[in-house]
Amino acid sequence: MKPRLPLRRALADPHLLGKSLAGESWSAWRTLLIATMGEELTGDERAAFKQLTGRDREPGTRVEELVAVVGRRGGKSRAISVLAAYIAGICRHDALVPGERGVLLIIAPDQKQADIVLDYITANFNNSTMLKQLVDGRSNRELRLNNNIDIAVRASDFRTLRGPTYVAVVADESAFWYSDNSANPDAEILNAVRPGLATTGGPLFMISSPYARRGELWKTFNKHFNADGDPAILVARGSSRDFNPSLKQSVIDRTMERDPASASAEYMAEFRKDIEAFISHEAVANCYLPNVYERPPRANVRYHAFTDPSGGSSDSFALSIGHIDYSKQVVVVDAIREARPPFSPELIVIEFAKLLASYNVSTVQGDRFGGVWSVEQFAKVGIKYEQSAAPKSDLYRDLLPLINSRRIELLDNPKLIAQLVNLERRVPRGGKDSIDHPPGAHDDLANAIAGLAAINSQFGSFDTSYTWFNGRNENEEDPNEAWQRMRRNFYLESGGAIKLW
Repeated sequence: MKPRLPLRRALADPHLLGKSLAGESWSAWRTLLIATMGEELTGDERAAFKQLTGRDREPGTRVEELVAVVGRRGGKSRAISVLAAYIAGICRHDALVPGERGVLLIIAPDQKQADIVLDYITANFNNSTMLKQLVDGRSNRELRLNNNIDIAVRASDFRTLRGPTYVAVVADESAFWYSDNSANPDAEILNAVRPGLATTGGPLFMISSPYARRGELWKTFNKHFNADGDPAILVARGSSRDFNPSLKQSVIDRTMERDPASASAEYMAEFRKDIEAFISHEAVANCYLPNVYERPPRANVRYHAFTDPSGGSSDSFALSIGHIDYSKQVVVVDAIREARPPFSPELIVIEFAKLLASYNVSTVQGDRFGGVWSVEQFAKVGIKYEQSAAPKSDLYRDLLPLINSRRIELLDNPKLIAQLVNLERRVPRGGKDSIDHPPGAHDDLANAIAGLAAINSQFGSFDTSYTWFNGRNENEEDPNEAWQRMRRNFYLESGGAIKLW
């Protein structure tokens, strides 16, 4: 990547990017971006640079990676758009072979955020009398330039990012990338795009507000912030007002009064100390065998089930079935089902009932979703629905020792594994800690597994001499359960037309 014009001059030229970061309120961003491109700073800029990075002087050469930890409303999207316009429109990329198109990729937590950044980038080109001549067209997710460069925005999903030749990659809000298909989405995404930068030697930029003390943003910050960091990796941190002094202090003060821990992260750019990972990936990996996706029902085994219901518009409707293996003293997960929205909850109940029937299960536990709705719907198919009194946090807290001690056998389900690993423990000051999924993520399958483990715990300790409470051994069927099973089978075989009292 070879600049045709220094970034400082481009930011001062009204025919290029002079309108993009104009004014004193953008001075911190201009300083950081100019230093990132290897250009020399002035004395005043160098003082601001040291405040943001802990380094006495600018790098002097273009860095390979920039990590900017910036408070909320600190102008990140605008800064990203200017950086993208400069690299794509004003720099040469001689590593591209004839006929090859280079891609400047911007990855955001979701497509809505990605679209916002693309709108900013398009405005930078349209507001420049010179740069707008490069625009060849725009689609929903790309700005196509006539210099063989495409500016593409994508939501955070590593499966869609392999293949192209990248001239630069911007990781927007990387601390908030979550995926139901990956326990470490930020690491997998960055690993997927780095080979695409190898040909061009293009830079990688991570620009995000901070969150918990984990993930690639935290790891890079923790290792390379201040003067002892790798010179090729520039790490900066600044509060919202450091980068955007026009933001009213009163807005921050009121937020600090309501929730100091959250406000410190959002506006003061401090990584949160009250949030920590709950279950390690290593512990979960020890609890399942690869390629074991489901275990068939067996005779003379008593199965139990737990469900996490949903109305069908946003969250998934999840079901888990399992049993206790007394010979190994473990809880065994035999089957998992998930209905992703949108769906008809009534039809999903019938579908789940068929699976429950195959495992000879006539009672299912679940949370209190919908009041009596779940009870009534499952009753229609001959299934007794028992509402669980235990809060979700308690279910997860009781699940942890089973996972850590390998007393539960899970299934090879990437989404389940990701949801378990992404669970967070929040420890507020003076209050009871809570365990839940991160903002914007889901835990439907994880909740179903935690509930299943709790049910099996209710039936006694892991003791090979264990007998059921009513005096029968584990191989005998309760007559009441046999009657419920007959009701359920009649209902299912008739397609829901025959209902027994």
